[in-house]
Amino acid sequence: MTDRPLTAWPLYAAGFLTAFGSHGVAAGLGVDTESLAISVLTLGILLALYDVAEVVLKPVFGALSDRIGIRPVILLGLGGFALTSVAGALSDEVIWLAVARLGQGASAAAFSPAASAGVARLAGPAPAGRYFGRYGSWKGLGYALGPLLGAGLIAIGGFAALNWTLAGLAVVVAICVFVRIEAIPVVPKVRVTVVDMVRELRARDFLIPVVALATSTAALGIAVGFLPFLGSSMDLPVFVSVAAVTVVAIASSATQPLVGRLVDRVQDRRWEITSSGLVLTAGGFVIIAAAPSVIGIYLGALLIGVGIGATTPAAFTVLASSTPPHRLGRTMGNAELGREIGDAGGPLATGAIIAAAGLPVALAAAAAGSAITGLALLLWSRRPLVGAVGGDLHRQPDDSRRSSGQA
Repeated sequence: MTDRPLTAWPLYAAGFLTAFGSHGVAAGLGVDTESLAISVLTLGILLALYDVAEVVLKPVFGALSDRIGIRPVILLGLGGFALTSVAGALSDEVIWLAVARLGQGASAAAFSPAASAGVARLAGPAPAGRYFGRYGSWKGLGYALGPLLGAGLIAIGGFAALNWTLAGLAVVVAICVFVRIEAIPVVPKVRVTVVDMVRELRARDFLIPVVALATSTAALGIAVGFLPFLGSSMDLPVFVSVAAVTVVAIASSATQPLVGRLVDRVQDRRWEITSSGLVLTAGGFVIIAAAPSVIGIYLGALLIGVGIGATTPAAFTVLASSTPPHRLGRTMGNAELGREIGDAGGPLATGAIIAAAGLPVALAAAAAGSAITGLALLLWSRRPLVGAVGGDLHRQPDDSRRSSGQA
């Protein structure tokens, strides 16, 4: 495959769509509850349907992409996303909104891990950091612009306008994937036993990046949920409070391509980069907890975004380079599951700590969790391997990927 940057951009667009669909619809539901005549409980259920579908189905569709091919699964997911978005646009009834939300989540569960696997297959082992940096940057833009675009579209044409826009974007991205992404050959399956699957999940080159991704995604969820809450408690204007979340997202998007290129140049320092991102994230929470002011919030948000932007491409590069081509989809699906757990667990734990001990303690706990995880993962990565279980997998898969002809 030639001209890789142009070939890969439809996969980046798919990453943008899944982030925009998640946060844009969530923000839209939050601001449109009055006209939709739904209760807070119903709002919570509608918000949760997307994430529940992703948690359950991402590993399933990731494994399916290994079996039938990456491009068919991406196209299947994008088609389903378009159809379910149309269903949500045609009716304001809660049941159809629930169907649309569930369908969008299930569809994103198909094309999100498949797109990650596609980035890894198209890039090959050597430049994977650069490509995952770009992919993560596009996703970060979806997280940053999703709430703003969602609220703007609802202000213009109601919730139907948002769903029609999502449907149109899904169709455009699907066409681009069909036209620009060549069929990526399915790698012959290797017989896998239950013991082999358990060994894969226990492998250090899988667990360390997945735990790092889960921790950084938890930090993102905490920032998105509680920085505006902190600003509101300080009687800051709504725009000033919400803009802190945009700072996180933009800092992450700007950092990821830079870190991705750095990872490619110093591949033997991938663990250090992954862990340093978590420590930077912890520093952001420390600043916010210690100096709860406008300057403190924005400086902390900047550090959190940079930390997330450092951890994400480095962790994905480790996964891509340590996974044989025949199970890239399954690995990316399981990694995305880890991120979803962090996305749900971080805000949930923070909310519980706030209820028990207050917001400053919760922010300090978030900082401690991120820093301790980063340092622990770094120490774990430097431990000598004992036996085959939980071992490094990165040397053998690199050779097999080169021989499979997908670069």
